[in-house]
Amino acid sequence: MSDAHERHRLQSLLDAMPPVAAMGIRLARLDAAGLRLEAPLARNVNDKGCAFGGSLASLLTLAAWGVLESRLRQTGIEAEVYVAHSELEYSSPLYEDLAAEAPPPEASAFSALLEKLRARGRGGIVLTAEARDAGGRVAARLQGRYAAVLRR
Repeated sequence: MSDAHERHRLQSLLDAMPPVAAMGIRLARLDAAGLRLEAPLARNVNDKGCAFGGSLASLLTLAAWGVLESRLRQTGIEAEVYVAHSELEYSSPLYEDLAAEAPPPEASAFSALLEKLRARGRGGIVLTAEARDAGGRVAARLQGRYAAVLRR
């Protein structure tokens, strides 16, 4: 599967979710360094003129979800991916368009997930994602446990 095809497939999954489509989320990058999602501030603004915390939470959750969804698919694994638990830390307001980046899963953790999927048909992994401002400062960070369940 080509990178362009995988980006299109993942963007189609995002677009199919009405709340995600309403946020204007677009897949900006998907490569060996991870995944980057972007959304316009105008669609995700709060009463203070900065990014709505719920929008940041959604963007971060989806970035980590997407990087795992894509990595499993590239490995030939057909699985449903769910967020099972997450912790968010908001460091500073974000007064610009939103962007969230999720690095690929660590190799050892991903290998352990694959072993669990093969043995039990399900498994979990901890992933992170960050939203930074234009100056590179972290505005919000997510650490989440994601569950993967093989499709039957």
